[in-house]
Amino acid sequence: MTRIFTAADNRGELLREYWRVRFATESLVEPLEPEDMVVQAMPEASPTKWHLAHTTWFFEQMVLVRSGTPYVVFDDRYHALFNSYYESLGDPYPRERRGLLSRPTVRDILEYRRHVDEALIELLETASNALVEEVAPTVTIGLHHEQQHQELLLMDLKLVLARNPLRPAYLDRPRASFRPVPPLKWGAFEGGRVEVGASAGGFAFDNERPRHAVLLAPFELAPRPVTNGEYRTFMADDGYRRPELWLAEGWDLVQREGWRAPLYWEGDATRWRMMTLGGLRDVDPSEPVSHVSYYEADAYATWSGYRLPTEQEWEHAAREASAAGTFLEDGDYHPAPLRAAPADGKLGQLLGDVWEWTASPYVPYPGYRPFEGELAEYNGKFMVNQMVLRGGCCVTPRQHLRPTYRNFYYPHQRWMFAGLRLAR
Repeated sequence: MTRIFTAADNRGELLREYWRVRFATESLVEPLEPEDMVVQAMPEASPTKWHLAHTTWFFEQMVLVRSGTPYVVFDDRYHALFNSYYESLGDPYPRERRGLLSRPTVRDILEYRRHVDEALIELLETASNALVEEVAPTVTIGLHHEQQHQELLLMDLKLVLARNPLRPAYLDRPRASFRPVPPLKWGAFEGGRVEVGASAGGFAFDNERPRHAVLLAPFELAPRPVTNGEYRTFMADDGYRRPELWLAEGWDLVQREGWRAPLYWEGDATRWRMMTLGGLRDVDPSEPVSHVSYYEADAYATWSGYRLPTEQEWEHAAREASAAGTFLEDGDYHPAPLRAAPADGKLGQLLGDVWEWTASPYVPYPGYRPFEGELAEYNGKFMVNQMVLRGGCCVTPRQHLRPTYRNFYYPHQRWMFAGLRLAR
Protein backbone atom coordinates (compact mmCIF):
# COMPACT_ATOMS: atom_id res chain seq x y z
CA MET A 1 0.00 0.00 0.00
CA THR A 2 1.36 3.40 -0.96
CA ARG A 3 1.64 5.48 2.20
CA ILE A 4 1.82 9.16 3.00
CA PHE A 5 5.38 10.43 3.01
CA THR A 6 6.68 13.30 5.12
CA ALA A 7 9.90 15.27 5.05
CA ALA A 8 11.25 12.97 7.74
CA ASP A 9 11.14 10.07 5.31
CA ASN A 10 13.84 9.20 2.85
CA ARG A 11 13.22 11.32 -0.23
CA GLY A 12 14.64 8.54 -2.33
CA GLU A 13 11.80 6.30 -1.21
CA LEU A 14 9.19 8.81 -2.33
CA LEU A 15 10.98 9.31 -5.63
CA ARG A 16 11.18 5.57 -6.24
CA GLU A 17 7.46 5.24 -5.55
CA TYR A 18 6.68 8.06 -7.96
CA TRP A 19 8.76 6.52 -10.72
CA ARG A 20 7.36 3.04 -10.08
CA VAL A 21 3.75 4.15 -10.49
CA ARG A 22 4.42 6.42 -13.47
CA PHE A 23 6.49 3.76 -15.26
CA ALA A 24 3.81 1.13 -14.60
CA THR A 25 1.24 3.26 -16.44
CA GLU A 26 3.44 3.73 -19.49
CA SER A 27 4.34 0.05 -19.56
CA LEU A 28 0.63 -0.73 -19.97
CA VAL A 29 0.48 1.15 -23.28
CA GLU A 30 3.63 -0.36 -24.80
CA PRO A 31 1.69 -3.10 -26.67
CA LEU A 32 -0.64 -0.51 -28.23
CA GLU A 33 -0.55 1.45 -31.46
CA PRO A 34 -1.52 5.14 -31.45
CA GLU A 35 -4.80 4.24 -33.16
CA ASP A 36 -5.73 2.06 -30.19
CA MET A 37 -5.27 4.94 -27.78
CA VAL A 38 -7.65 7.48 -29.31
CA VAL A 39 -10.92 5.50 -29.40
CA GLN A 40 -13.73 6.17 -26.93
CA ALA A 41 -16.03 3.14 -26.85
CA MET A 42 -18.87 4.73 -24.84
CA PRO A 43 -19.58 8.02 -23.05
CA GLU A 44 -18.66 6.61 -19.61
CA ALA A 45 -15.25 5.36 -20.81
CA SER A 46 -12.20 7.34 -21.91
CA PRO A 47 -9.53 6.88 -24.58
CA THR A 48 -6.21 5.49 -23.39
CA LYS A 49 -4.56 8.76 -24.41
CA TRP A 50 -6.85 10.69 -22.09
CA HIS A 51 -5.88 8.55 -19.09
CA LEU A 52 -2.20 9.26 -19.80
CA ALA A 53 -2.92 12.98 -19.94
CA HIS A 54 -5.33 13.30 -17.03
CA THR A 55 -3.06 11.58 -14.53
CA THR A 56 -0.33 14.00 -15.61
CA TRP A 57 -2.72 16.95 -15.33
CA PHE A 58 -3.34 15.97 -11.71
CA PHE A 59 0.34 16.30 -10.74
CA GLU A 60 0.70 19.51 -12.74
CA GLN A 61 -2.38 21.29 -11.40
CA MET A 62 -2.64 19.86 -7.89
CA VAL A 63 1.07 19.88 -7.02
CA LEU A 64 3.34 21.88 -9.32
CA VAL A 65 1.10 24.89 -9.98
CA ARG A 66 0.31 25.18 -6.27
CA SER A 67 3.83 24.58 -4.96
CA GLY A 68 4.96 28.21 -5.10
CA THR A 69 8.12 27.19 -7.00
CA PRO A 70 8.96 28.31 -10.55
CA TYR A 71 7.11 26.06 -12.97
CA VAL A 72 6.20 26.59 -16.63
CA VAL A 73 2.87 25.00 -17.54
CA PHE A 74 3.32 22.70 -20.52
CA ASP A 75 0.27 24.02 -22.43
CA ASP A 76 -2.44 26.22 -20.94
CA ARG A 77 -5.02 24.69 -23.26
CA TYR A 78 -4.59 21.28 -21.63
CA HIS A 79 -6.13 22.50 -18.38
CA ALA A 80 -9.74 22.24 -19.56
CA LEU A 81 -9.13 19.27 -21.88
CA PHE A 82 -7.81 16.97 -19.15
CA ASN A 83 -9.69 18.18 -16.09
CA SER A 84 -12.03 15.31 -15.27
CA TYR A 85 -14.74 16.74 -13.01
CA TYR A 86 -13.19 19.44 -10.81
CA GLU A 87 -15.73 22.21 -11.37
CA SER A 88 -13.94 24.43 -8.86
CA LEU A 89 -10.99 24.55 -11.28
CA GLY A 90 -12.99 25.59 -14.35
CA ASP A 91 -15.19 24.01 -17.00
CA PRO A 92 -13.97 20.48 -17.86
CA TYR A 93 -14.16 19.34 -21.47
CA PRO A 94 -17.29 17.14 -21.81
CA ARG A 95 -16.56 13.54 -20.91
CA GLU A 96 -18.62 12.08 -23.74
CA ARG A 97 -16.57 14.02 -26.32
CA ARG A 98 -13.07 12.90 -25.27
CA GLY A 99 -12.90 10.58 -28.26
CA LEU A 100 -13.09 13.61 -30.58
CA LEU A 101 -9.69 14.89 -29.45
CA SER A 102 -7.39 13.75 -32.24
CA ARG A 103 -5.06 16.50 -31.04
CA PRO A 104 -2.99 16.66 -28.92
CA THR A 105 -1.46 13.48 -30.29
CA VAL A 106 -0.21 10.51 -28.32
CA ARG A 107 3.31 11.80 -28.92
CA ASP A 108 2.31 15.19 -27.51
CA ILE A 109 0.87 13.55 -24.41
CA LEU A 110 4.02 11.53 -23.80
CA GLU A 111 6.04 14.75 -24.05
CA TYR A 112 3.62 16.28 -21.55
CA ARG A 113 4.32 13.42 -19.16
CA ARG A 114 8.09 13.90 -19.52
CA HIS A 115 7.76 17.64 -18.84
CA VAL A 116 5.72 17.16 -15.67
CA ASP A 117 7.85 14.24 -14.44
CA GLU A 118 11.04 16.25 -14.75
CA ALA A 119 9.55 19.20 -12.88
CA LEU A 120 8.07 17.11 -10.08
CA ILE A 121 11.25 15.10 -9.60
CA GLU A 122 13.25 18.31 -9.39
CA LEU A 123 10.83 19.65 -6.79
CA LEU A 124 11.09 16.52 -4.64
CA GLU A 125 14.88 16.43 -4.93
CA THR A 126 15.62 20.10 -4.24
CA ALA A 127 12.74 21.58 -2.23
CA SER A 128 13.00 22.35 1.46
CA ASN A 129 11.81 19.83 4.02
CA ALA A 130 8.86 22.11 4.80
CA LEU A 131 7.72 22.18 1.16
CA VAL A 132 8.18 18.43 0.73
CA GLU A 133 6.06 17.87 3.82
CA GLU A 134 3.42 20.19 2.39
CA VAL A 135 3.16 18.52 -1.03
CA ALA A 136 3.77 14.88 -0.03
CA PRO A 137 0.14 14.09 0.92
CA THR A 138 -1.12 15.39 -2.44
CA VAL A 139 1.60 13.49 -4.30
CA THR A 140 0.47 10.38 -2.44
CA ILE A 141 -3.14 10.94 -3.46
CA GLY A 142 -1.89 11.48 -7.02
CA LEU A 143 -0.11 8.13 -7.00
CA HIS A 144 -3.24 6.32 -5.84
CA HIS A 145 -5.23 8.31 -8.36
CA GLU A 146 -2.92 7.13 -11.13
CA GLN A 147 -3.26 3.53 -9.95
CA GLN A 148 -7.03 3.89 -10.21
CA HIS A 149 -6.54 5.04 -13.79
CA GLN A 150 -4.29 2.07 -14.56
CA GLU A 151 -7.31 -0.11 -13.84
CA LEU A 152 -9.65 2.18 -15.75
CA LEU A 153 -7.27 2.28 -18.72
CA LEU A 154 -7.43 -1.51 -19.11
CA MET A 155 -11.20 -1.63 -18.51
CA ASP A 156 -11.82 1.00 -21.16
CA LEU A 157 -9.33 -0.59 -23.56
CA LYS A 158 -11.06 -3.97 -23.24
CA LEU A 159 -14.32 -2.36 -24.34
CA VAL A 160 -12.56 -0.75 -27.32
CA LEU A 161 -11.09 -4.09 -28.44
CA ALA A 162 -14.34 -5.97 -27.85
CA ARG A 163 -16.25 -3.61 -30.13
CA ASN A 164 -13.77 -4.14 -32.94
CA PRO A 165 -15.04 -6.95 -35.23
CA LEU A 166 -11.46 -8.20 -35.62
CA ARG A 167 -11.46 -9.06 -31.87
CA PRO A 168 -7.83 -7.97 -31.43
CA ALA A 169 -5.93 -9.10 -28.35
CA TYR A 170 -4.12 -6.67 -26.07
CA LEU A 171 -1.70 -9.42 -25.01
CA ASP A 172 -1.87 -13.04 -26.04
CA ARG A 173 -1.14 -15.02 -22.91
CA PRO A 174 -1.68 -18.79 -22.58
CA ARG A 175 -4.44 -19.81 -20.18
CA ALA A 176 -4.35 -22.67 -17.71
CA SER A 177 -6.58 -25.62 -18.47
CA PHE A 178 -10.00 -25.76 -16.82
CA ARG A 179 -9.99 -27.09 -13.27
CA PRO A 180 -12.75 -28.38 -10.96
CA VAL A 181 -14.32 -25.90 -8.55
CA PRO A 182 -14.39 -26.79 -4.84
CA PRO A 183 -17.87 -27.00 -3.31
CA LEU A 184 -19.19 -24.18 -1.16
CA LYS A 185 -18.24 -24.45 2.51
CA TRP A 186 -19.56 -21.30 4.07
CA GLY A 187 -17.57 -19.15 6.46
CA ALA A 188 -19.49 -18.23 9.61
CA PHE A 189 -19.13 -14.96 11.53
CA GLU A 190 -20.64 -14.25 14.94
CA GLY A 191 -21.36 -10.61 14.23
CA GLY A 192 -21.80 -8.25 17.16
CA ARG A 193 -20.24 -4.82 17.59
CA VAL A 194 -17.37 -4.46 15.11
CA GLU A 195 -15.37 -1.57 13.72
CA VAL A 196 -15.10 -0.77 10.02
CA GLY A 197 -13.33 1.91 8.04
CA ALA A 198 -9.72 3.00 7.83
CA SER A 199 -7.91 3.82 11.04
CA ALA A 200 -5.86 6.96 11.53
CA GLY A 201 -2.37 6.91 10.05
CA GLY A 202 -1.30 5.61 6.67
CA PHE A 203 -3.07 6.36 3.43
CA ALA A 204 -6.78 5.95 2.81
CA PHE A 205 -9.24 7.86 0.67
CA ASP A 206 -11.61 10.19 2.48
CA ASN A 207 -14.57 7.89 1.80
CA GLU A 208 -12.95 5.15 3.93
CA ARG A 209 -13.03 7.27 7.08
CA PRO A 210 -13.73 7.70 9.90
CA ARG A 211 -13.40 4.29 11.47
CA HIS A 212 -16.62 3.59 13.35
CA ALA A 213 -18.58 0.88 15.09
CA VAL A 214 -21.47 -1.04 13.51
CA LEU A 215 -23.68 -3.83 14.80
CA LEU A 216 -23.81 -7.00 12.70
CA ALA A 217 -26.15 -9.95 13.08
CA PRO A 218 -24.51 -13.38 12.71
CA PHE A 219 -23.92 -14.15 9.04
CA GLU A 220 -22.15 -16.47 6.63
CA LEU A 221 -20.26 -15.80 3.39
CA ALA A 222 -19.50 -18.14 0.53
CA PRO A 223 -15.81 -19.13 0.40
CA ARG A 224 -15.33 -17.81 -3.14
CA PRO A 225 -17.07 -15.70 -5.77
CA VAL A 226 -19.77 -17.18 -7.99
CA THR A 227 -18.20 -18.93 -11.01
CA ASN A 228 -19.01 -18.83 -14.72
CA GLY A 229 -20.30 -22.37 -14.49
CA GLU A 230 -22.69 -21.52 -11.68
CA TYR A 231 -23.85 -18.43 -13.51
CA ARG A 232 -24.50 -20.50 -16.65
CA THR A 233 -26.86 -22.64 -14.57
CA PHE A 234 -28.78 -19.48 -13.69
CA MET A 235 -28.91 -18.58 -17.39
CA ALA A 236 -30.05 -22.09 -18.35
CA ASP A 237 -32.86 -21.81 -15.80
CA ASP A 238 -34.24 -18.81 -17.73
CA GLY A 239 -32.69 -16.39 -15.25
CA TYR A 240 -32.86 -13.54 -17.77
CA ARG A 241 -36.52 -14.27 -18.58
CA ARG A 242 -38.05 -14.47 -15.10
CA PRO A 243 -39.24 -11.06 -13.87
CA GLU A 244 -39.79 -12.33 -10.32
CA LEU A 245 -36.00 -12.54 -9.86
CA TRP A 246 -35.27 -8.94 -10.81
CA LEU A 247 -35.50 -5.51 -9.30
CA ALA A 248 -37.93 -3.44 -11.39
CA GLU A 249 -35.28 -1.17 -12.91
CA GLY A 250 -33.08 -4.16 -13.66
CA TRP A 251 -35.90 -6.01 -15.40
CA ASP A 252 -36.70 -2.97 -17.51
CA LEU A 253 -33.02 -2.72 -18.49
CA VAL A 254 -32.80 -6.41 -19.40
CA GLN A 255 -35.84 -6.06 -21.65
CA ARG A 256 -34.67 -2.81 -23.21
CA GLU A 257 -31.08 -3.93 -23.88
CA GLY A 258 -31.81 -7.57 -24.64
CA TRP A 259 -29.35 -8.91 -22.07
CA ARG A 260 -29.08 -12.68 -21.86
CA ALA A 261 -25.53 -13.13 -20.52
CA PRO A 262 -22.73 -11.13 -18.88
CA LEU A 263 -21.03 -8.44 -20.92
CA TYR A 264 -18.44 -9.82 -23.38
CA TRP A 265 -20.14 -13.24 -23.60
CA GLU A 266 -21.33 -14.40 -27.00
CA GLY A 267 -22.73 -17.69 -28.26
CA ASP A 268 -25.51 -19.97 -27.11
CA ALA A 269 -26.23 -22.80 -24.70
CA THR A 270 -23.98 -25.18 -26.64
CA ARG A 271 -20.92 -22.94 -26.57
CA TRP A 272 -20.25 -19.64 -24.87
CA ARG A 273 -17.18 -17.57 -25.58
CA MET A 274 -16.04 -14.34 -23.98
CA MET A 275 -13.90 -11.45 -25.09
CA THR A 276 -10.83 -11.00 -22.88
CA LEU A 277 -7.76 -8.79 -23.07
CA GLY A 278 -6.14 -11.90 -24.52
CA GLY A 279 -8.72 -12.15 -27.29
CA LEU A 280 -11.83 -14.29 -27.74
CA ARG A 281 -11.82 -17.46 -25.60
CA ASP A 282 -14.15 -20.21 -24.46
CA VAL A 283 -15.84 -19.44 -21.16
CA ASP A 284 -14.01 -21.27 -18.37
CA PRO A 285 -16.65 -22.56 -15.93
CA SER A 286 -14.20 -22.45 -13.02
CA GLU A 287 -13.36 -18.73 -13.28
CA PRO A 288 -15.25 -16.14 -11.23
CA VAL A 289 -18.03 -14.62 -13.29
CA SER A 290 -17.25 -11.01 -14.17
CA HIS A 291 -18.75 -8.06 -16.02
CA VAL A 292 -22.16 -8.39 -14.40
CA SER A 293 -24.18 -5.41 -13.22
CA TYR A 294 -25.59 -4.98 -9.74
CA TYR A 295 -28.98 -5.93 -11.16
CA GLU A 296 -27.60 -9.21 -12.50
CA ALA A 297 -25.76 -9.94 -9.24
CA ASP A 298 -28.92 -9.31 -7.23
CA ALA A 299 -31.04 -11.45 -9.58
CA TYR A 300 -28.57 -14.33 -9.29
CA ALA A 301 -28.56 -14.06 -5.50
CA THR A 302 -32.38 -14.10 -5.45
CA TRP A 303 -32.45 -17.11 -7.76
CA SER A 304 -29.95 -18.96 -5.56
CA GLY A 305 -32.00 -18.38 -2.41
CA TYR A 306 -29.29 -16.28 -0.80
CA ARG A 307 -28.35 -12.58 -0.91
CA LEU A 308 -25.47 -10.18 -1.44
CA PRO A 309 -23.43 -9.20 1.64
CA THR A 310 -23.46 -5.71 3.05
CA GLU A 311 -20.19 -3.84 2.75
CA GLN A 312 -19.82 -3.95 6.55
CA GLU A 313 -20.16 -7.75 6.55
CA TRP A 314 -17.68 -8.02 3.70
CA GLU A 315 -15.09 -5.79 5.38
CA HIS A 316 -15.42 -7.58 8.72
CA ALA A 317 -14.87 -10.91 6.98
CA ALA A 318 -11.88 -9.54 5.03
CA ARG A 319 -10.11 -7.86 7.94
CA GLU A 320 -7.24 -10.37 7.80
CA ALA A 321 -7.49 -11.34 4.11
CA SER A 322 -4.28 -11.83 2.16
CA ALA A 323 -3.67 -10.36 -1.28
CA ALA A 324 -3.28 -13.82 -2.81
CA GLY A 325 -5.65 -13.29 -5.73
CA THR A 326 -4.90 -12.10 -9.26
CA PHE A 327 -3.82 -8.46 -9.58
CA LEU A 328 -2.43 -6.11 -12.22
CA GLU A 329 1.17 -7.04 -11.45
CA ASP A 330 0.51 -10.69 -12.34
CA GLY A 331 0.12 -9.67 -15.99
CA ASP A 332 -2.85 -11.97 -16.75
CA TYR A 333 -5.47 -9.18 -16.81
CA HIS A 334 -8.21 -11.76 -16.33
CA PRO A 335 -9.85 -13.41 -13.31
CA ALA A 336 -8.37 -16.78 -12.38
CA PRO A 337 -10.02 -19.86 -10.88
CA LEU A 338 -9.59 -20.45 -7.17
CA ARG A 339 -6.13 -21.95 -6.77
CA ALA A 340 -6.91 -24.17 -3.80
CA ALA A 341 -10.00 -24.90 -1.73
CA PRO A 342 -10.01 -22.80 1.46
CA ALA A 343 -9.98 -24.60 4.77
CA ASP A 344 -13.37 -25.05 6.37
CA GLY A 345 -14.69 -21.70 7.51
CA LYS A 346 -12.05 -19.74 5.58
CA LEU A 347 -12.63 -17.49 2.59
CA GLY A 348 -10.70 -17.35 -0.68
CA GLN A 349 -10.32 -14.69 -3.36
CA LEU A 350 -11.54 -11.86 -1.15
CA LEU A 351 -8.86 -9.64 -2.66
CA GLY A 352 -8.15 -9.60 -6.39
CA ASP A 353 -9.73 -11.33 -9.42
CA VAL A 354 -13.16 -9.58 -9.40
CA TRP A 355 -14.73 -6.66 -7.58
CA GLU A 356 -17.63 -7.99 -5.53
CA TRP A 357 -20.97 -6.21 -5.50
CA THR A 358 -22.40 -5.55 -2.05
CA ALA A 359 -25.96 -4.71 -1.04
CA SER A 360 -24.82 -1.34 0.36
CA PRO A 361 -25.48 2.04 -1.25
CA TYR A 362 -22.51 4.36 -1.59
CA VAL A 363 -23.14 6.88 1.17
CA PRO A 364 -20.84 8.74 3.57
CA TYR A 365 -19.76 7.17 6.83
CA PRO A 366 -20.99 8.89 10.02
CA GLY A 367 -18.72 11.88 10.58
CA TYR A 368 -17.35 11.83 7.02
CA ARG A 369 -15.06 14.71 6.11
CA PRO A 370 -13.91 15.15 2.50
CA PHE A 371 -10.38 16.00 1.46
CA GLU A 372 -9.61 19.69 1.71
CA GLY A 373 -9.65 22.26 -1.10
CA GLU A 374 -10.29 21.19 -4.67
CA LEU A 375 -9.83 17.55 -3.67
CA ALA A 376 -13.14 17.76 -1.79
CA GLU A 377 -14.64 16.88 -5.20
CA TYR A 378 -12.71 13.59 -5.36
CA ASN A 379 -15.34 11.31 -3.79
CA GLY A 380 -18.04 13.04 -1.80
CA LYS A 381 -20.15 14.46 -4.60
CA PHE A 382 -20.69 10.98 -6.05
CA MET A 383 -22.32 9.60 -2.89
CA VAL A 384 -25.78 9.06 -4.38
CA ASN A 385 -27.48 6.41 -6.53
CA GLN A 386 -24.43 4.11 -6.64
CA MET A 387 -23.59 0.79 -5.00
CA VAL A 388 -20.42 -0.27 -3.21
CA LEU A 389 -18.07 -2.96 -4.51
CA ARG A 390 -15.23 -4.46 -2.50
CA GLY A 391 -12.04 -6.46 -2.96
CA GLY A 392 -10.27 -5.30 -6.12
CA CYS A 393 -9.85 -7.21 -9.36
CA CYS A 394 -7.35 -8.68 -11.80
CA VAL A 395 -6.38 -5.21 -13.11
CA THR A 396 -6.15 -3.49 -9.72
CA PRO A 397 -2.57 -2.76 -8.59
CA ARG A 398 -1.85 -4.95 -5.57
CA GLN A 399 -0.25 -2.17 -3.53
CA HIS A 400 -3.23 0.09 -4.17
CA LEU A 401 -5.75 -2.11 -2.40
CA ARG A 402 -6.75 -2.65 1.24
CA PRO A 403 -9.79 -4.30 2.91
CA THR A 404 -11.31 -0.88 3.74
CA TYR A 405 -11.25 0.29 0.08
CA ARG A 406 -14.70 1.33 -1.18
CA ASN A 407 -15.29 1.22 -4.93
CA PHE A 408 -18.59 2.38 -6.37
CA TYR A 409 -20.53 2.14 -9.61
CA TYR A 410 -24.06 2.68 -10.84
CA PRO A 411 -26.17 -0.49 -10.66
CA HIS A 412 -26.55 -0.78 -14.45
CA GLN A 413 -22.80 -0.62 -15.22
CA ARG A 414 -20.86 -3.77 -16.04
CA TRP A 415 -17.77 -2.96 -18.12
CA MET A 416 -15.66 -3.20 -14.96
CA PHE A 417 -14.44 -6.58 -13.65
CA ALA A 418 -17.40 -6.97 -11.29
CA GLY A 419 -18.66 -10.26 -9.86
CA LEU A 420 -20.40 -11.39 -6.70
CA ARG A 421 -20.12 -13.49 -3.57
CA LEU A 422 -23.17 -14.90 -1.81
CA ALA A 423 -24.17 -14.29 1.81
CA ARG A 424 -26.78 -15.76 4.11
